[in-house]
Amino acid sequence: MENNTIAGWVAYGQDKLSSCSDSAKLDAQILLAFVLDKERSYLLTWPEVELTNQTEQCYLVLLERRVNGEPIAYIIGIKEFWSLPFYVSPATLIPRPDTETLVELVLELFGEETSYQCLDLGTGTGAIALALASELPSWKIDAIDFSLDAVGLAIKNSQQLKLTQVNIYQSDWFSAVDKNKKFDVIVSNPPYIDAQDENLKQGDVRFEPKSALVANEEGLADIKHIADVARNHLKVQGAIFFEHGFEQGFAVRTILLNLGYQQTKTVKDLNRHERITWAVFA
Repeated sequence: MENNTIAGWVAYGQDKLSSCSDSAKLDAQILLAFVLDKERSYLLTWPEVELTNQTEQCYLVLLERRVNGEPIAYIIGIKEFWSLPFYVSPATLIPRPDTETLVELVLELFGEETSYQCLDLGTGTGAIALALASELPSWKIDAIDFSLDAVGLAIKNSQQLKLTQVNIYQSDWFSAVDKNKKFDVIVSNPPYIDAQDENLKQGDVRFEPKSALVANEEGLADIKHIADVARNHLKVQGAIFFEHGFEQGFAVRTILLNLGYQQTKTVKDLNRHERITWAVFA
């Protein structure tokens, strides 16, 4: 490496990652900033700073992990969602921008209400529940996950974001939810990918927990179960929101209608794909 500066190493990283990433330069900058424990803006402000040998070696190790396909979020342990930093780990899905569509929709429809009860099923990192809590501090929000590792991570995120009013606990869907408790809003980003889907062999999902991705019945089994049991936990005129696959909108609407839900609608994500379906419990 002839050019031992920040600029030189960013260029090196970009070249090394160009065959495996659509955002090679950004990936290289994020990894180098992480190694240096600096903001990415530091790289642009001080491109002529030279790296120590220890920093170089750490950076090379991280580049190799990225070349092997490991998601940036798992490498650095952080992913931004709703402009909030979330700790992530291989125990949970990586929060994605498309899921912000669900948060936006809940805020648009119910954000004026000040005393609602909300349940987030399969909370993972806690992204949905904590994003809602950051905007709706008066809401009482429960967030549950089957994975104890995910529960621990969500609690850690609630603490570092100072959103400890969210009640986070372990539950196999509704199994540990008080049977007499009713919610105004239930939200879920459940497993919805079919086990035979070829996308499971590509990109970031290769490193994410299959239990949080895959469901039986062509990816619809968990959605069917949640929609069915949720009727025992929704207040009259309460609403349920699902994130689902971009080709599942019609199927999810049909499931909800067959279970007696009303006003069923599907909303498109940032890529104009059907992504969030919601309905009212009458």
